[in-house]
Amino acid sequence: MGAQSNAAPIIIKKKKIVGGDGHHGGAWKVAYADFVTAMMAFFMLMWLLNATTEKQRKGLADYFSPDVPVNPVSGGGDGAFGGDSMFSEETMVMNGSGATNWRPADARQSRGSTGVDAEGGDRAPHEEFTELEALLQGRGGESLVSDKLLRHIVTRVTDEGLIVELFATEDAPLFEERSDRPTDLMKELARVVARSADIVTNWVAVGGHIRAHPVVLAESPVWELSNRRAERTRLLLESRGLDSSRVRRVTGHADRELADRNPMAARNNRVEVIFLRKPAG
Repeated sequence: MGAQSNAAPIIIKKKKIVGGDGHHGGAWKVAYADFVTAMMAFFMLMWLLNATTEKQRKGLADYFSPDVPVNPVSGGGDGAFGGDSMFSEETMVMNGSGATNWRPADARQSRGSTGVDAEGGDRAPHEEFTELEALLQGRGGESLVSDKLLRHIVTRVTDEGLIVELFATEDAPLFEERSDRPTDLMKELARVVARSADIVTNWVAVGGHIRAHPVVLAESPVWELSNRRAERTRLLLESRGLDSSRVRRVTGHADRELADRNPMAARNNRVEVIFLRKPAG
């Protein structure tokens, strides 16, 4: 009989691992972390939009925008880029190649793209134009316009220039009925426009508009009254600081250019102060 061994037998146990439920893994944690990060970024964006001015937001956007030229050489055009950087408004890739802001093409000048600053300066003309419009719309950091006055100011850009429209409402007239005597509201609006006008040097035009009057009147006062109100506005602006040499024309438009479909509506009683574009050439 052979010798017997006292060593214990070796037992190998094989365990079959079955995949458990997904919640035992860690992938969901990564996805959740990405979701929380995205939500935090979203709320920070909402807070920034609410807590900053338009100029501050533009500064933030410029900070994150690289200044990379689109083309190494200007193609000679004067369109959206004209050989400039895609992200910078003033940087030219090749000065003198093609049309530029300093040497605009005739076509650009003919459509009034030379800006509204009559004297020029370090800032681009369209930047001064934007600043003036923002100031009159109460979007500046230190606005001169109260909420009460904002209800009576509308601005728009045309080929002629920046039009600042001061208009009356049913409960807040600019002038006393059938006269050119300004109300306190009109005096305050004139003060705001005159003070805002100091940031540019453009020439100024003033136009008076009034609502239609009943046809039963023997003599309609629309022409005379609109002229008198335009002239009164000029005097108000000059008395509040506007240089009289900047005024190029004062016009009464009667009731020929209505702002409201109802010709008798008070909204048609308005004055337009126009900051004229610089003549081409």
